[in-house]
Amino acid sequence: MFYRTGSGPCLIIGEVAQAHDGSLGMAHAFIDAIANAGAGAVKFQTHIAAAESTPGEPWRVKFSRQDATRYEYWQRMEFTEAQWLGLRQHADERGIAFLSSPFSMEAALLLERVGVPKWKVASGEFSNTPMLDFMASTGKPVLLSCGMSRLEEIDATVARFRSRQTDITVMQCTSAYPCPPEKIGLNMLDEFRRRYGCAVGLSDHSGTIYPSLAAAALGVDVIEVHVTMSREAFGPDVSSSITTAELRQLVDGVQFIENMMAHPLDKDAQAAEMAAMRTLFTKSVVVTQSLPAGTILEAGHLGLRKPGTGIPADRLPDLIGARLNCSVTAGEMLSEEHVCVAAAAAA
Repeated sequence: MFYRTGSGPCLIIGEVAQAHDGSLGMAHAFIDAIANAGAGAVKFQTHIAAAESTPGEPWRVKFSRQDATRYEYWQRMEFTEAQWLGLRQHADERGIAFLSSPFSMEAALLLERVGVPKWKVASGEFSNTPMLDFMASTGKPVLLSCGMSRLEEIDATVARFRSRQTDITVMQCTSAYPCPPEKIGLNMLDEFRRRYGCAVGLSDHSGTIYPSLAAAALGVDVIEVHVTMSREAFGPDVSSSITTAELRQLVDGVQFIENMMAHPLDKDAQAAEMAAMRTLFTKSVVVTQSLPAGTILEAGHLGLRKPGTGIPADRLPDLIGARLNCSVTAGEMLSEEHVCVAAAAAA
């Protein structure tokens, strides 16, 4: 078991990516939906086609009927600097952090002017050292996503930021869409914590809330999930996204888990607090038939019934062979005054 390095709650990020499909209105709608779900941050991806791609860039999956090339798709995903600023201001108004992954130096410079509070580095950008150095120069915290990276590449990137005293969080991520459970890699959270001595996070593409809840129980610092308005929506990431309603469940679940983890249980103290309930649900020794005074009790005379206000059930064996001090009626709960246990000891 490991625990978060920070004292605050786990940061939950709703990742929009390209789910807005180039619509500024939809991008703003996602900010509202993610804020309403209770997440701590909304994250986009900032693409400037001419700065990051070539016209011959191949499709990972050819999903778009309106974009002849992936380059044209990136162009359609672009917003102006003023529009990005409006999105950040909207997030500020809703009380959530505004984040976006840059995919070029030009995008990073734009986001710095817009005013992101921290950087998110996609694993495909680990070799983009000029952009990494620029991020480090800003002094802002960095989230490192390592979905396609080997450990040696992560080591080098962590060292690069560490040399500039950058606050880093290493995010376990598997670049599979959707990601099956056997490839989630929760074991890497502990490995990253030990290897780098830093905060750790999970960037999940499973399309469910389960890995994130498991990560919360393991004490993760940051959780990032792709979000969609509907499972019938258009876009390449829908199958690896959770709905905004599921994001609300995730937020509630993480808060529930954090509350549990913050309150270790003293079992004996809990039992003492539940004394009244114990009395209601435990059993006492009763007689199963009417018996006269002087009867030597046998196993067949005795039974167990609720509530636990008489002689406790676990003392039933001690009463076999005891003598009744007075007559009792069937179903009557025995008390210490009813019996002479010394008779059983003498027998």
